[in-house]
Amino acid sequence: MRALIVLSLILTTGLLAACARGVPDDARVVVAGDSVMAWNRGQGGSVADGLRARLGEPVGDVSFPGAQVAGGGGPLNIPRQLDGVATQWVVVNGGANDLGRNCKCSDCGAVLDRLISDDGARGAIPALVTELRGRGARVIWADYYTSPRFAGTTCERPYRVLETRLRRMAAADPGVTLVDMDDVFRPDDLTLFAADRTHPSVKGSQRIADLVAAQIGR
Repeated sequence: MRALIVLSLILTTGLLAACARGVPDDARVVVAGDSVMAWNRGQGGSVADGLRARLGEPVGDVSFPGAQVAGGGGPLNIPRQLDGVATQWVVVNGGANDLGRNCKCSDCGAVLDRLISDDGARGAIPALVTELRGRGARVIWADYYTSPRFAGTTCERPYRVLETRLRRMAAADPGVTLVDMDDVFRPDDLTLFAADRTHPSVKGSQRIADLVAAQIGR
């Protein structure tokens, strides 16, 4: 009976996460990625919801909790989320679930290399960005904030390496912008985080939307 309840909760969570996903025909901005982007969608407070309000226009949202860059299937794979999407701007994040599921905090070299090489030129992330750029999109890659759950632990290190490599990737193409969520987040400000101290609160999601909208508005 307990297993059935757990399964029901998982299915319900998946259905709720799928609500309001999609790309309006006239959207020039599409948000993709993992739960950081998708969080608060059910309350109308996700990153895409915030961008929609700030830009005053339709914004597509194909992000999905648990999604990976180099793994997963369907909406659980970030490149697959963007299959067939051709738009002016793509706002995307990813990598945390790849790291979280495939390595320990102190032994992530192989996973990082699979995501993005040291020079930022090869790997699943540059391949996705190159594909999007080939479709004519400008890409805003949103680098992760430091959450209270992991601040000050060894788990920060792989994300610092990821950020350095992402910066090298973005520097090589003027059509790619890296925004750092740490610019608008502080791990000691718990109002920016959900109860799990990992995902953004509605306030946190709106901070991310502000950060991204400033780039689109330029």
